[in-house]
Amino acid sequence: MKQQVRLTRYSLFGVTAVALTALASACERGEPKKVVTAKAPPPAGALYTVRDTVVQSSFDAAGIAAPLRQATLSTKLMGTVTAVLVKEGESVGAGQPLVRIDARDLTAKSAQAAASVEDAEAMHRDALTQANRIRALYADSAATRAQLDAVETGLARAEAGIRAARGAAAELGAVSSYSVIRAPFAGMVTHRYVDPGAFAAPGAPLVSIQDASQLRITANATPDVARTIRRGQALAAMIEGRPYRAIVEGVIPATAGNLYTINALVPNPGWTILSGSTATLSLPTGEHAAIVVPETAVRREGDLTGVMLRTPQGDEVRWIRLGSAAGGMVEVSAGLRAGDRVVLQAGAHTIADRN
Repeated sequence: MKQQVRLTRYSLFGVTAVALTALASACERGEPKKVVTAKAPPPAGALYTVRDTVVQSSFDAAGIAAPLRQATLSTKLMGTVTAVLVKEGESVGAGQPLVRIDARDLTAKSAQAAASVEDAEAMHRDALTQANRIRALYADSAATRAQLDAVETGLARAEAGIRAARGAAAELGAVSSYSVIRAPFAGMVTHRYVDPGAFAAPGAPLVSIQDASQLRITANATPDVARTIRRGQALAAMIEGRPYRAIVEGVIPATAGNLYTINALVPNPGWTILSGSTATLSLPTGEHAAIVVPETAVRREGDLTGVMLRTPQGDEVRWIRLGSAAGGMVEVSAGLRAGDRVVLQAGAHTIADRN
């Protein structure tokens, strides 16, 4: 038995030697060489087995992600702009002064209004003194009824004069407040329409401000889709190709056509999403069979999306087409089938299946 094993080994060595000799001869004759490249080790990460599943069908309604609060500020005055205290792109706080307008004529009118109030108050004091005197005399039967009625009327007129003077002063003060344009809320200055020296007219825009800490996505849908949407409902949203979670603010009739407008809010801390970005809302319409993979399995190269597919021959990149995403999973509309195994990128923790 031992002898047989030794013979076998010697035979193998002989075959190997013959093969090496033949290979050397082939190289000398100039025959093409077969180059074998070593495969790279598979990426570090768990495997996810693709399965058929049932997901909710949705209609992607296109819209725009606009700031929840934005305003273009103007004035009720006519005057020269004396100062513009902010620049475009600057963050401001609520109540912060933005623009100042020359209001020297209003200052003079304010002095006149104050003098009118003082005059009305003096007249009221005099009328009150006269009324008290006649009331006492009338009580002692030393004054007539006509005299009492006259002083009471004079007192009422004096009181009305005070109210009119104070109202005029308050109105003038309210108009004077338009000489300083203040931020109605905290936000960022997006446009500056005037510079110092420009003439400001009533209603003319002076500066625009917006608060993009929360965005509103506005999209339209047909009645059969809109009737399933409720206030406070969470919807999947895509803004500039990135997934977000939106909360329905309300569903209202659109201004034109047989459509409904759906408003949904998306938090934007740090203003990472630029206002005015294109967006879509995934509106549920039912259920359908689909294939989904964890978002951590998706690899992006420019506009292409793919996964690392584990095959018997090794790992290879498979380009796929994605659908809607929700709950850390994304639908694959083309490129994969049930039973395929994809490699999750390193760092994935929550997965539905590990092999």
